[in-house]
Amino acid sequence: MSTVDSRPQEVRLERDRPASTAELQVRADRLRLEVIEMIDKAGLGHYSSTFSCAELLAVLYYRALRIDPARPDWAERDRFLLGKGHAAVGLWPILADLGYFPRAELDRFGYLGSRLGDHPDMRKAPGVDFSSGSLGHNLSVGLGMALAGRLRGSDHRTFVLTGDGELHEGQVWEAAMAASHYRVGSLVAIIDANGYIGSGPTSELMGVEPLTTRFEAFGWHTIEIDGHDVAAIVDTFDGLPAPESDRPVCIIARTVKGKGVSLMEAAPRAWHVGCLTPDQRAAAVAEITARLQEATA
Repeated sequence: MSTVDSRPQEVRLERDRPASTAELQVRADRLRLEVIEMIDKAGLGHYSSTFSCAELLAVLYYRALRIDPARPDWAERDRFLLGKGHAAVGLWPILADLGYFPRAELDRFGYLGSRLGDHPDMRKAPGVDFSSGSLGHNLSVGLGMALAGRLRGSDHRTFVLTGDGELHEGQVWEAAMAASHYRVGSLVAIIDANGYIGSGPTSELMGVEPLTTRFEAFGWHTIEIDGHDVAAIVDTFDGLPAPESDRPVCIIARTVKGKGVSLMEAAPRAWHVGCLTPDQRAAAVAEITARLQEATA
């Protein structure tokens, strides 16, 4: 009988890992390139909603979250719930890079039978703490996870990334009210406030502002930042109150839909979902590549 220990080796990544702002910005732009490649191969995917949260995802996974990719179900990990599940194409390259599954699986994103779909499925993909697709549920689920952690005596944090359009769902506000009532300081909501949903500007379809005032009125500790300023994101995550504090935290990240690709920034509604033509793809890749070359020179 073999005596080799076949159990996954612990590779636990603690919070506040050393990573420079320059490195994290590079990771965000490399993520954009991978997203373009994956959507091009699959013929489906959401560009602009993913690009608006690229810096947030980079800082979360390469610095802020306490995780162990070898043990996706480790009880003491920080939880991350992607409420805006249509941005899952931006999650898969990061999880592959960290070792949750082989990078070769990225080539089958969106294919029949693949674990990596256009929305995250907790039953299929390692590293996904909750499924999403239908919007509005994840803040409630995240609250439940945070309360469960409190009962177990765990100090894990639960992060929930939502879009500002997702705030149109009433269940979000029920969760916001309950989280402050139960004084759940380990719950962190991140609002990717890019000002758009698939149908157009949130301000025209159903206004959600003023977000800061509204979350403060619900009893949350609220912080507003530039969601593309990596240094500001790092400072915010590094400076979070202790998980055992008595107020949930809402980070309102002001972002640009399609950030990092000029043609998408100029027409955010048009690029919520779709495919780039060969010329558009070449222009987008060239723009991001030039930025990366300048950053790494």
